[in-house]
Amino acid sequence: MNDLTRTVINVVLFQASWFAAVLGAARGMLWLGPVVMIPTLVIHLALQENRRGEVKLLLVAGLLGFLFDTMFVAGGVFTPLQHLFPRPFSPPWMICLWLNFAATLNVSMAWLRGRYLLAGAFGAVGGPLAYYSGAKLGAMVALPTTSGILLLAIGWGLMTPLLVWLAK
Repeated sequence: MNDLTRTVINVVLFQASWFAAVLGAARGMLWLGPVVMIPTLVIHLALQENRRGEVKLLLVAGLLGFLFDTMFVAGGVFTPLQHLFPRPFSPPWMICLWLNFAATLNVSMAWLRGRYLLAGAFGAVGGPLAYYSGAKLGAMVALPTTSGILLLAIGWGLMTPLLVWLAK
């Protein structure tokens, strides 16, 4: 399979899984994101040459994302709709979003490899936008405040280069 086909599949799976998780949570189907993430990751891993490395990346990104979001929920930065875990712990549907993002790092987001300042800028803009968009779609109790958006920008501005570095 050529790189363009793999990239298109990666982008389509990313978008489908993101919307399944966010809209599923917003519509009270908090299980939808994790259920959709299973075939997404199976397909993603099937298309990877270095499956072992990719599994490690996914596990680390999932753990870091869980800790990151849990810290921000505990700090009152945002409040996602909860499922399975009590507040302030990040719910499974949000952990799936981290897995979903990590699955792009060596495929459709590979252009960030080695460009850590660009990755930081990309994360500082894209991360808060994703949270704000999810909140607007109804997956959060309320929209993040301006200071919450700024804190998310700082956090994602640091996390994205870290994940890009871990992806290599």
